[in-house]
Amino acid sequence: MSADSTDDRLHDAGPAAGTSLTTETADDTGPSDSRWNAALQSILGGSVLVTVLAVVLALVACGILIAVTDPDVQAAAGYFFARPGDTLAAIGRSVGGAYASLFQGSIFNAGRPGFANQIVPLTQTIGYAVPLIAAGLGVAVSFRAGLFNIGGQGQILMGAAAAGWVGITVHLPAIVHIPLAILAGIAGGAIWAGIVGVLKARTGAHEVIVTIMLNYVALYLLSYMLRTQGLLQAPGSANPESAPTRNSAILPDLFGPRYGIDLGFVVAIIAVVAVWWLLNRSTLGFKFRTVGENPRAARVAGMSVQRLTVWSMVISGALVGIAGSYQVQGALTTGFTSNIDAGIGFDAITVALLGRSKPWGVFWAALLFGALKSGGYAMQAANGVPIDIVGVIQALIVLFIAAPPLVRAIFRIPQPGARRRTKRSRADRKAVAA
Repeated sequence: MSADSTDDRLHDAGPAAGTSLTTETADDTGPSDSRWNAALQSILGGSVLVTVLAVVLALVACGILIAVTDPDVQAAAGYFFARPGDTLAAIGRSVGGAYASLFQGSIFNAGRPGFANQIVPLTQTIGYAVPLIAAGLGVAVSFRAGLFNIGGQGQILMGAAAAGWVGITVHLPAIVHIPLAILAGIAGGAIWAGIVGVLKARTGAHEVIVTIMLNYVALYLLSYMLRTQGLLQAPGSANPESAPTRNSAILPDLFGPRYGIDLGFVVAIIAVVAVWWLLNRSTLGFKFRTVGENPRAARVAGMSVQRLTVWSMVISGALVGIAGSYQVQGALTTGFTSNIDAGIGFDAITVALLGRSKPWGVFWAALLFGALKSGGYAMQAANGVPIDIVGVIQALIVLFIAAPPLVRAIFRIPQPGARRRTKRSRADRKAVAA
């Protein structure tokens, strides 16, 4: 019997099997957790078409915002009824120019001499996407297990602290130093997320609250370490900043310093393949998916929900820790501060949602966000559009992804199975009439 068919049987058997549970085991999944889990499954259960249309809606909404705030559009709108063509032309120049600059700054710039220079924006996009891929995979694993890992920021900070300490204080050859620092970042993120898993499994504490609180703990703990000589503070410095990472721990460039791709991209690809195998081919991944779909059915099938909760958070934090180590082991010529996470921990949540918590979906979603970040600077420089518009696009993507019925209503897309139910109802009416 295949894992998917067994998964479907467990999912279908959940409510019926849950009636025979004892009070003690039923209390492990309360009404609040059930509502969170149902909301998560609803968001992740959307189709690829809805995801693409959510991105399109976000770009259209931001295009309207760009046009409304453009001075030329505002000036042409003053005599719109006299010459409406001028207003439409100004809108086209404003929005079209902004998105053209976004494309040129993130994918391909035909204005540069030589193909090698024209594809530099794409390599920079990949560089921005690498930590988002790793962190997004971590959040995706927790989502598939029915857990909301909102603690990406804290896990990145702890991963960066562990990787930074190894990268700064340890003297080793590069062939040993680089993987050791990565492993240290993995351990830092795994331990920090494992705390959440243990508290969730043993005490029933909600992972959303615990992860958010641990974000603050990690931030102030790292700040303390950066202000303390002998921990992470640079020797002889009074500023809360670490010493530079040793050259032996820096990730080497794959295609030279002109391009933004280093060994971290290879690590990210390996992580994507590993998570795909874990979730789709391994027994542990099947158990994660079963617990995420229906914890009661998983418990009836003999699975230890508490143990799987801990392991899912540990693996999730380990993947997020890779992003923390990448922030330290990238081409960082100076020391790092307490803002080393650069908002990646929260962007990873959006990436996981956009990718529907599927490994390759997360990969492409991270590339999209890397393109938005890379092209946003070009858009600001060429068109004067604030870089904050990229944050607006990301926020709108989350908004539309979290409301699939809204996207379907705007584009008049029927609900999944709606046509089948309509045919059944018609057949039933005919049978009753006969």
